[in-house]
Amino acid sequence: MNKPSFLSILAASLIIASCGKNDKSAQAGGAPQIKEYKTVTLQPESATLNSDFPASIQGQQNIEIRPRVEGYIDKIFVDEGAVVKAGQPLFKISAPEYEQQVRTATASIKSAQAEVSSAKLAVNKVKPLVEKGIISKYDLESAQYTYESAMASLAQANAALVNAKVNLGYTTVTSPVNGVVGSIPFRLGSLVSSNTAEPLTTVSSIGNVYAYFAMNEKVLLNFTKDAGGSLNQKIKSMPEVSLVLSDGSTYDQKGKIETVNGLINTETGTVNFRARFPNPKGVIRSGSSTTVQIPNFVKDAIIIPQSATFELQDKMFAVVVGKDKKTRNANITVLDNSAGNYYVVTSGLKPGDEIVLEGVASLKEGTEIKPQNQSPETVYADLK
Repeated sequence: MNKPSFLSILAASLIIASCGKNDKSAQAGGAPQIKEYKTVTLQPESATLNSDFPASIQGQQNIEIRPRVEGYIDKIFVDEGAVVKAGQPLFKISAPEYEQQVRTATASIKSAQAEVSSAKLAVNKVKPLVEKGIISKYDLESAQYTYESAMASLAQANAALVNAKVNLGYTTVTSPVNGVVGSIPFRLGSLVSSNTAEPLTTVSSIGNVYAYFAMNEKVLLNFTKDAGGSLNQKIKSMPEVSLVLSDGSTYDQKGKIETVNGLINTETGTVNFRARFPNPKGVIRSGSSTTVQIPNFVKDAIIIPQSATFELQDKMFAVVVGKDKKTRNANITVLDNSAGNYYVVTSGLKPGDEIVLEGVASLKEGTEIKPQNQSPETVYADLK
């Protein structure tokens, strides 16, 4: 009988060692590790949530500045974007004929005053002669009529001077309101008149500004369902709103929703709103893009972080942890006007449910986990 070679013994030893190692690996992998997940036990919460709506800003008045006389632009006193006061000069129009009208009217007044003086002197001269019977009353009446005619001519001359000065005043175009100057399409030397199609400029009154935004019909119902009366009365009962500027900062003045369009846009299903904000410092300019924030107070509601939800086939889910530490996907519905980092749950969850806070999208239903229950104070810290 042949003795086994050294190579055969070595090969057999390697096979036996490999099998033993695989057996140990199988034993080690047979018990999958249970992962830890942060959870919270739901309790009714009360909070004020801000709902955001993109808005565009318009001045309270956007006034077109047009010339009332014909002439050439002689001076431009302001630049585009300048903040102006009511009555501040904007343009000077060169119209020499109006200056001539003032001079002519002034001369006419002097002539009329001379005629009045002459007529008055004639009355004073004739009156004693009539009293003595030297001449008839007809001569006195004639002198008085002449005096009254001279006075009427003087009044007409004064009116002509006032009219001439008004027309001359139109050659200086001033701002009718406090506001901001828009674009100036004309330059020095341009011929303008009241019939010119394009205005000299536009002044936007920004003492108050309007924020225009649209709200979904369902969101509107959520905001106004607890308020009585007509829609306008419900709108008036809504709280003051805030304005978030383009740099992310919150404007320091609160606004009020004033009007709502009576018709719902059938194409978009939205309702248009207008909120008014005071703008005493002129910080907000017409045409700005901002965000209107409407506070919504909810009392004793189920509120969950948005990170605790995931969407599947147009449905929203949260992951509930059972008593056996296994997960269950719960189909939930939330308010459309939920805002910030939270949802207000209207169905699908109840007080006492323990939900997973993070990583829910990749967590399979029925998975056993190790819950790390967090305190509500920590989870809802920025709601307080």
